Amino acid sequence: MKEDRRFPHRHESLLQFLKTKTALVLFIVLTYVFGYFTAYYTHQPPHVPPSTPPVLKTVKATKPRGCLVDSFRVTTRCGGDLVPPESIRQTVIDKIFNGTSPYVDFPPPHAGKFLRSKRIKGWGSYGAVFENLIRQVKPRTIVEVGSFLGASAIHMANLTRRLGLEETQILCVDDFRGWPGFRDRFKDMAVVNGDVLLLYQFMQNVVSSDLTGSILPVPFSTGSALEKLCEWGVTADLVEIDAGHDFNSAWADINRAVRILRPGGVLFGHDYFTAADNRGVRRAVNLFAEINRLKVKTDGQHWVIDSVNVI
Repeated sequence: MKEDRRFPHRHESLLQFLKTKTALVLFIVLTYVFGYFTAYYTHQPPHVPPSTPPVLKTVKATKPRGCLVDSFRVTTRCGGDLVPPESIRQTVIDKIFNGTSPYVDFPPPHAGKFLRSKRIKGWGSYGAVFENLIRQVKPRTIVEVGSFLGASAIHMANLTRRLGLEETQILCVDDFRGWPGFRDRFKDMAVVNGDVLLLYQFMQNVVSSDLTGSILPVPFSTGSALEKLCEWGVTADLVEIDAGHDFNSAWADINRAVRILRPGGVLFGHDYFTAADNRGVRRAVNLFAEINRLKVKTDGQHWVIDSVNVI
């Protein structure tokens, strides 16, 4: 009877203990320990008897396809039907100027009063390379990538006339916007509502030189213009690269320009020797020549790659 009286007292004490924080912590620890040992014994990997070593097979290595720079090349294929040289001028006028020469009714009233009769400026625009290549190639079509105010284009047009190449057409690809800060060096160039009027001054220089029948502006970025000329089937015998002088710009212009070059044509450009030397134009030219197994020649400050045939 004495033991029976103690039992309810012990039962109540146990219930009170189970309600304490100590009991809760103890329960959590025991649960963790139980779970740990259960996982250990149930997830032991089965014993695997040693097996014979695997037989190694020799696999013939294959050479990587192409060159690491292949993905950086511009591989646009030009239109199937090439425009004959005698039709290139009208084709460009039709495609860009809605069938009317941009020199008709030039200059427009809003710009005429800001233009100088002749404002020609360039860099390396009168080098011997121009006459040397025109004599060599006798081009029917010349594409100049980067024209600014038209100094080299006008010089080439005068050379073709003097050498009896009266039908030669020169297409001048340039957005005619200059570059940020260029007016620090050309303070006399007017600005009308944000337009620096480079295109109109270029055209005025062509008009004043009486060369409107030989020179046409293609007033777009070099990338978009070269892509469209290629798409339209417009090709050239001689292409000059003289736009952006950083590596990326020169590389893109060279790879796009070569697509519109007729087989056996000549690609050339300015600024091969500059203070930056092998960081910009020169680096792009050398890389292009190396991966296409072509030879770079120099003529003054110009680089020349002739007999170009890139697949």
